[in-house]
Amino acid sequence: MPMENVSTQSANQIDFSSKVENLSLVEKFIDNVCEENKINQDFYGNILIALTEAVNNAIFHGNNNDPQKKVTVAYKQSNDGILFSVEDQGKGFNYDALPDPTDPENIEKPNGRGVFLMKHLADKVDFHNNGRKVELEFKVSAN
Repeated sequence: MPMENVSTQSANQIDFSSKVENLSLVEKFIDNVCEENKINQDFYGNILIALTEAVNNAIFHGNNNDPQKKVTVAYKQSNDGILFSVEDQGKGFNYDALPDPTDPENIEKPNGRGVFLMKHLADKVDFHNNGRKVELEFKVSAN
């Protein structure tokens, strides 16, 4: 992978260009975080799916697939577990006005479930900077 697409600032954060192929970097980052922090395997799937959805949203909706724009994924320990953040360089969005993907009129739509999934898989989801940054907290236990 060309190095201009990725710059690792620390063990707790990665930055990469808004390209869908960089999702593999996020998966590797999550694998490393979970391994280093001895996260119970029961929590791994929720973390992986929720963060993948957040990064997909950052790449496609936030940065409009613009490879010149970066996505930053970071983590830190929280009081009860682990806190991840995903930040893009887009214009943001009104996260309080998202349509309900379980509403019959939306059920057949191919997208619009990312935030819904994040809220159901993470223990806490907070949006900042007009929706350009999302924080996902997982109350996890060690193996």
